[in-house]
Amino acid sequence: MWVRSTLAYRASFVMMAVGNFAASGLDFVAIMLMFSQIDALGGFGLPEVAFLYGTSSASLGLADLLLGSMDRIGGRIRDGTLDVMLLRPVPVFAQVAADRFALRRLGRITQALLVLGWSLTGLDVPWTAGRVLMVPLMVVCGAAIFAAVFTAGASFQFWAQDAAEVQNSFTYGGNAMLQYPPTVFAKDLVRGVTFVIPLAFVNWLPALRLLGHPDPLGLPGWVDFLGPVVAVVMWAGVGVAWRYGLRAYRSTGS
Repeated sequence: MWVRSTLAYRASFVMMAVGNFAASGLDFVAIMLMFSQIDALGGFGLPEVAFLYGTSSASLGLADLLLGSMDRIGGRIRDGTLDVMLLRPVPVFAQVAADRFALRRLGRITQALLVLGWSLTGLDVPWTAGRVLMVPLMVVCGAAIFAAVFTAGASFQFWAQDAAEVQNSFTYGGNAMLQYPPTVFAKDLVRGVTFVIPLAFVNWLPALRLLGHPDPLGLPGWVDFLGPVVAVVMWAGVGVAWRYGLRAYRSTGS
């Protein structure tokens, strides 16, 4: 329904998608301006940083397209309109995810994929079938991890009721961090996004393996391939949290 509504005004949709494309591209413009003054950042060249940028932004873009509307659930909990969703013969999770589905977010994904494609042409990597497969797998697993964080934030709002910005600090904020090499951050921060909120598995750890850079934490090499496992474990946890939060919902009482 929301897609049909969006496409009913095609010129407006195109302008909004282009605006989304341009706005998300400003982050990469800042990176390019930085590299106009330096040759490397934390031991990473421009194509390597562009690779980090492209994989992280494409992952977030996919998760944002599918589940970006989850942060609206806090408003529905506060005003009691979540009750309407409980009456429909459709899973509440699917309804919340589809609420005001924003097709314009394709602009972010397109921009990220263009940067990712450009970075691949400049990487000094001996490409094999396994390394080629790692790139789309990183994007898909990264999207699953970001989507799990979106869902965790939505689940938390059953109690907090207004925690959308807390959720955004880990999704959009995490994306901004993952666009840069882990070597420019303090090791305690890198440990936090590896063992506490495992955003490092979106692109940092597999990218270090692919690009041939050492792990700043000195973790075993097999850890770099745990992205799919981390995504599954996170979804198992947020699935429990979502069901528990939904059962704890008591409406507004009005």
